[in-house]
Amino acid sequence: MSVMRTKTIEQTIREGDEPEYQLKKKLTALDLTVFGVGVVIGAGVFTVAGRAAATLAGPAIILSFIVAAVCCALAALCYAEFASAIPVSGSAYTFSYASLGEIVAWIIGWDLLLELMLGASVVAQGWSAYLGVFLGRLNIDIPASIAYGSHFDLPAFLLVAVLTVLVTIGIQESMRVNMVLVALKVFIVLFVIFAGIGYINADNYSPFIPPAETTAETHSVWTAPLIQSIFGMEPSAFGVGGILAGASLVFFAYIGFDVVATTAEEAKNPARDLPRGIIGSLIICTILYCAVALVMTGMVSYRDLSAEASLAQVFVDVGKPHYATLIAAGAVAGLTTVVMTLLIGTSRVIFAMSRDWLLPAWLGKTNPKTGTPVKITIIVGTVVALTAALTPIGKLEYMINIGTLTAFFLVSLAVPVLRKRRPDFNRPFKVPFSPFLPWLSALICAYLMLTLPLETWIRFIIWMALGFLIYFVYGYKRSRLAGRDPQDSGIPSMTST
Repeated sequence: MSVMRTKTIEQTIREGDEPEYQLKKKLTALDLTVFGVGVVIGAGVFTVAGRAAATLAGPAIILSFIVAAVCCALAALCYAEFASAIPVSGSAYTFSYASLGEIVAWIIGWDLLLELMLGASVVAQGWSAYLGVFLGRLNIDIPASIAYGSHFDLPAFLLVAVLTVLVTIGIQESMRVNMVLVALKVFIVLFVIFAGIGYINADNYSPFIPPAETTAETHSVWTAPLIQSIFGMEPSAFGVGGILAGASLVFFAYIGFDVVATTAEEAKNPARDLPRGIIGSLIICTILYCAVALVMTGMVSYRDLSAEASLAQVFVDVGKPHYATLIAAGAVAGLTTVVMTLLIGTSRVIFAMSRDWLLPAWLGKTNPKTGTPVKITIIVGTVVALTAALTPIGKLEYMINIGTLTAFFLVSLAVPVLRKRRPDFNRPFKVPFSPFLPWLSALICAYLMLTLPLETWIRFIIWMALGFLIYFVYGYKRSRLAGRDPQDSGIPSMTST
């Protein structure tokens, strides 16, 4: 009955073959790569990049993107090893259950829910904001009482509702829509890069790394990076510290590649296709991000970059407002794919946790026609829609980042642990130079977590306390590994939807 009890890899895979919890295998390597690009390229590049350059790193924001990419690349290798060896839904949650123990698996699962559900809500609000910009340029105004920033954000609510229905219908149908929207989104990003090159002013790159300075945000102990408060460093933005603080913010732009691993059970050939999908999507997005950052900070001085809708605004600033209309339209399409992918990822994590009986078992039953967990999808969609419509989420990208970095940190540590415990297990893909690279990945994740503000850490501790309460009151006694059948543990028996 230890909280560190682990499931064998064989047991994990076997449970995925139970008919009532079985997902349909329909996804190829191309589907998975598109899936990854679809969720990664979104609010990060359309909004966060400009704010990070303006307030933290200046033109050196490209270095922030590279630091964040290195962190994600190392974590991606760890995810790829696990996903190819344990092709079961749940991503980092499932991987840690087979290596670090149940309590760590619960922590990661709880972190992933924070990342994915809050992320979907934040992006839905960003979608609503860009929709207002786009329609405004067409002289169509959304009533202020239901628009972005109102007491009830109706566009954000309707977006999540429609996508929830689509995700419920089936994973392959969702991917077809996703592929079309991703193609449009990538076109818009490439358009920004090639159209913006002609408006670059080399003077805007000087100084490339602005000297460190104290700002209103860094002066407060609550909003300054935690590492500065711990070591008594002078709170500042820009400079080398600003680059690293910028990396912890633009890390938000990379969130999502790990969602590819949540679809492991639905891949036709997971051993081959999952590593390709995870690593391929990350490489594509890193190249595009660095190019956009270079062009954007070259077109407009970093101090003049808009905190909202920055990609569209830079073209307005250089006298090309019609370009901004096209970019706003692309952002609307691009953010749609992000919300849809995050909804899929959230439902698959909860699916894995309910299949282990850490959450009510009836949630995880799949619909025999669609092969999807319909109940979970509807519940997730409802929560995300209401959160996006009613909550003034604002600047909670940091909150999403700390949950993701915690998951990355633990998955990185899990690779050498499972190598030691199960050296005999077949691993179609292996992290090179293990355990050095996994340890390096964990170290970088830990450092980036320390560059997050103190207020983010306090919110995170409250979220984790709630998670521990649920685990010890409910999940610990009802887990599959506790040896009790859900029929005998107070979980209502329900048939498939």
